[in-house]
Amino acid sequence: MKLLIDLGNSRLKSALWDGAQLRHGPALTHAGASDDALGAADFSALWKDVPAPNAIWIASVASTALEQQLTRALAEHFAVSPKFARSPASACGVRNAYSVPARLGVDRFLGLVAAHAEIPGAAVVASCGTALTLDAIDAGGLHLGGLIAPSPGLMRSALLDRAARLGELAAAQVVDFADTTAAAVESGTWLAAVALIERFVARTRTRVGQDPVLIVAGGAARRLAALLDSEHRVEPDLVLRGLAKFADASA
Repeated sequence: MKLLIDLGNSRLKSALWDGAQLRHGPALTHAGASDDALGAADFSALWKDVPAPNAIWIASVASTALEQQLTRALAEHFAVSPKFARSPASACGVRNAYSVPARLGVDRFLGLVAAHAEIPGAAVVASCGTALTLDAIDAGGLHLGGLIAPSPGLMRSALLDRAARLGELAAAQVVDFADTTAAAVESGTWLAAVALIERFVARTRTRVGQDPVLIVAGGAARRLAALLDSEHRVEPDLVLRGLAKFADASA
């Protein structure tokens, strides 16, 4: 059995993989915590009820300090040393478009691995967490490249930080025509993300000559998906599923 860990910029997710079934494991939100504030003890508490795995694989886009803290916490519970997945030039039938393959976020690469394994044709992966990332892959496994933009939450924070007169805004619904500042900011940031996704899907369709399957992933996947006009699939565990395939292939 393998312990799989997705260490993002704001959240840790994990799963146990027996080669056939992915079973959800502990999770932890660490957004806003400094590297010093989030110590190994926080990570250590996650693993007390997890059975000993024969391998541990980590997909991380977090800081080196957080990776080291996680590694120390795992060492307190398990005898096996974790392996960190990194984006290669190619693996699991996926060919990386980046000229420097390791510069592609490993979460993005693993999302493409899962998409290629599960979808027979072209696909677009839209992942919304701290950032909004978009990647396209054709039916043959060729990564066509992608885009990175701020997530709606990050856009909102940046706007409020730089526009003093906006002040504190109450929670608001996303609407097409806002009649309050709160609704205008909420709607503008979320619908900007939607517009970028819809445009990327359209450009991918033109590039590959077929309708790509749109997969929405990440922590804000469900809220974002509810605003899309395009047909789509919500797959919040896409990175962990890709990591399972990557780990099996590496073994």
